[in-house]
Amino acid sequence: MSILIRPIEEKDNVKLAGLIRSVLTEHRMNKPGTVYTDPTTDNLFDLFKINNSCYWVVEQGDAILGGCGLYPTEGLPKNCVELVKLYLSQELRGLGIGKKLMEMCTEAALNLGFTQIYLESMPELNSAVGLYEKLGYSTLNKPMGNSGHFACDLWMVKTLNSAL
Repeated sequence: MSILIRPIEEKDNVKLAGLIRSVLTEHRMNKPGTVYTDPTTDNLFDLFKINNSCYWVVEQGDAILGGCGLYPTEGLPKNCVELVKLYLSQELRGLGIGKKLMEMCTEAALNLGFTQIYLESMPELNSAVGLYEKLGYSTLNKPMGNSGHFACDLWMVKTLNSAL
């Protein structure tokens, strides 16, 4: 069965929240200060309706197996957007899907006029952190913006150029 990457739809809310929470539980990060307890996790379709945001889901049949998006988090510099909620089910990891989602987000950020992409993570997600580094993200000493995810203690940023 083929994999489809498409914009988020309202019908994805329950399945996507379940996927996100299962991935966090798998990595023992199902704790306060992460998206695990963030109330917006249950209604991502509405969250990503605002300007300068987007979210893609990875679908196979009727299953939601991943997703990633951009969000103009409060407190970020005007030219900066946050890469948010990159989660993949175990069976999709290592197949290039995460990289593809991040490339889609980079292209969207450029099209929206942003010059930087910021992200927050945790060392427990070491394979994702390795991907971020390969795609040009650099580690910061402190967070940017006001995501409310105080359990995230790894912050990274990438400066964009128009040549992908």
